[in-house]
Amino acid sequence: MSKMEPDPRNAGIMVHVGGSLLPRDQARVSVFDSSVQGGDAVWEGLRIYDGRIAELDAHLDRLLDSAHALAFTGVPERNEIRAALFATLEANGMRDGAHVRLTLTRGEKITSGMNPRLNRAGPCLIVLAEWKPPVYGDAGIRLITATTRRNAAQCLDSKIHHNNLLNNILACIEANVAGVDSALMLDVAGFVSETNDTNIFAVRRGQVITPHADSCLPGITRGLVLRLCAQHDIPATERNLSLSEMYTADEVFTTGTMGELTPVLEIDGRRIGHGQRGPMTERLMELYGHWVRSHGAPLPF
Repeated sequence: MSKMEPDPRNAGIMVHVGGSLLPRDQARVSVFDSSVQGGDAVWEGLRIYDGRIAELDAHLDRLLDSAHALAFTGVPERNEIRAALFATLEANGMRDGAHVRLTLTRGEKITSGMNPRLNRAGPCLIVLAEWKPPVYGDAGIRLITATTRRNAAQCLDSKIHHNNLLNNILACIEANVAGVDSALMLDVAGFVSETNDTNIFAVRRGQVITPHADSCLPGITRGLVLRLCAQHDIPATERNLSLSEMYTADEVFTTGTMGELTPVLEIDGRRIGHGQRGPMTERLMELYGHWVRSHGAPLPF
């Protein structure tokens, strides 16, 4: 089955929408919901491993911080979100091999428009859990550099994990047209930021390097990789990275909950290293795999 094709088990999933568990074909939000009216929502991606949710508290922290930054009111309590999440996973019998898209919209408006003053109903929580493997395989991916630049903080702060993803989607379209897996995005100064759907790391002479989280999302998997480096005495740093440094790196890999750790084999037609998964990438993949299967929030069922 192609990684782009949904698992057939997903045809019968139950989805949590606004307090109710509904069959997939009945799971809907209003046309007046803020997510429809202006992409006005925040979200998280969670992955389930051996009866545990990896980095759940960190994901909930970011969800609630993003909602607060966008001045959402009436936000559900953390325990309410956890309960909805656990109930959805239990209803679908999911204890491993699943991915959850957790979305909190500003809620339904009384009439169409972008002004939050039109929101009178409060936020809508959506828990969409699917049987889904990592989006990229372990063998590696190819990238091109997008002409679309990553949003700078003075335009739209990437620390807010919001649903308005057009910036990333435009870069993804460039990758699709080029026939590669994903697009590398630069910041407005021309330094490497992230890909359209993941954070990115380079390995140069034994040192792991990742861009500053200025114009990129400070991803939770990114943060876990940096912690693992510190715990295992692997030199790691955050700094500006130029495109030529990526071309000439010994190894490059991406990180994200959806894709885990993925080797990058080629950027803009330039082979990275030996054109295959490198030893540092492989080591960090193993450390990451062990961590997410032995840590995280245990499911209560």
